[in-house]
Amino acid sequence: IDMLLKEYLLSGDVLEAERCLQELEVPHFHHELVYEAVVMVLESTGEKTFKMILDLLKSLWRSSVITMDQMKRGYERVYCEIPDINLDVPHSYSVLERFVEECFQAGIISKPLRDLCPSR
Repeated sequence: IDMLLKEYLLSGDVLEAERCLQELEVPHFHHELVYEAVVMVLESTGEKTFKMILDLLKSLWRSSVITMDQMKRGYERVYCEIPDINLDVPHSYSVLERFVEECFQAGIISKPLRDLCPSR
């Protein structure tokens, strides 16, 4: 999943990333992609990764490749681990809040999930 995300960030090919995820045949594990993708956003320094991951999650949500449950589980894992992530990435809380709000505005996460987002 990590390689899939890194390749996507290099190529920008949403359809290829979607195809690769489906070929893994692990729909019960799609929360891992959500988790890894959001962590990549938190660890990145530019807007490019932020926008590309947002576009990828939007596409995977719209095509129903990632279910509501898997999306929720991925975000909840990030929420639980944000104190540790913040030790390595000091600005992670503010980036997470912004990313979560963008995801909510795009319709990929629910209001209750958005409201669970931890803040400092």
